[in-house]
Amino acid sequence: MDVFSKGKRSQIMSHISGKDTKPEILVRSLLHRMGYRFRLHKKNMPGKPDIVLPKYKKVIFVHGCFWHGHENCPRSKRPSTNVEFWNKKIDANIERDKKIIKSLEYLGWKTLIIWTCEIKNEDALKHKLISFMETSKLEQG
Repeated sequence: MDVFSKGKRSQIMSHISGKDTKPEILVRSLLHRMGYRFRLHKKNMPGKPDIVLPKYKKVIFVHGCFWHGHENCPRSKRPSTNVEFWNKKIDANIERDKKIIKSLEYLGWKTLIIWTCEIKNEDALKHKLISFMETSKLEQG
């Protein structure tokens, strides 16, 4: 049973932002400090990626572990109430994410997903970003 009334839960959920979240801002800040310049939420691209690096033909999504069903992550534990609704919603998000990534890759874009649980360890996050971005420097020669 939810600890909040249906109205209060609806109010709480309506305040969850889809862009410019703290994890997204942290990733952008780190990328910027690393010397990369980017665009945000390009509406003309599949899935409106959180971060677009046109020069490198790369995009980065910053996904919430719960909303995007991060496998084997404690933050992605599904609610035990209204199970059918939540399973349908999160499964649909996962399928939509797969289609978006396929579409972007078909168009020649390389994609990276940063999960919110990865934000806590800035060194590991920086290493992940470097690994992703360095492949483009090698490809550009």
